[in-house]
Amino acid sequence: MTQNPTDAIYIHEFIIPESALDQNGHVNNVVYVQWMQDVAILHSELTGGTQATNAIGATWYVRSHNIEYLTPVFAGDQVILQTWVVDFRRARSLRRYRFFRKKDKKLLAKGETEWVFVDIKSGRPRTIPPEVQITFPLIGKDDEP
Repeated sequence: MTQNPTDAIYIHEFIIPESALDQNGHVNNVVYVQWMQDVAILHSELTGGTQATNAIGATWYVRSHNIEYLTPVFAGDQVILQTWVVDFRRARSLRRYRFFRKKDKKLLAKGETEWVFVDIKSGRPRTIPPEVQITFPLIGKDDEP
């Protein structure tokens, strides 16, 4: 799938590997959090957000993850993972995620991450500058998919 950097929703499709399963035979809860982080990074790289952030000597730290598991997922399932940025608040940004099974479009899980924009040298939060904000089209809470 070809994705346009100006698309507000980033979509990543993948097949669940055996390595993602836990002793119950479905995807381990912790793996979802890893996928959330991975897709946020892929989205940022596509839009130029990573380059803009690096250029000013900053980075993003996770403040919190919240995830709700709705339906188990198994090895071989094809998954569509959507992510988008909801807002920017001084040094924080909220990003949301939705996991769907491709064959039936069933919602599998939904989550969000609050990210904090941090100065690399000082390790302190800093205001998210316009040159970083413009790399992420926003989808407000009222306009979510």
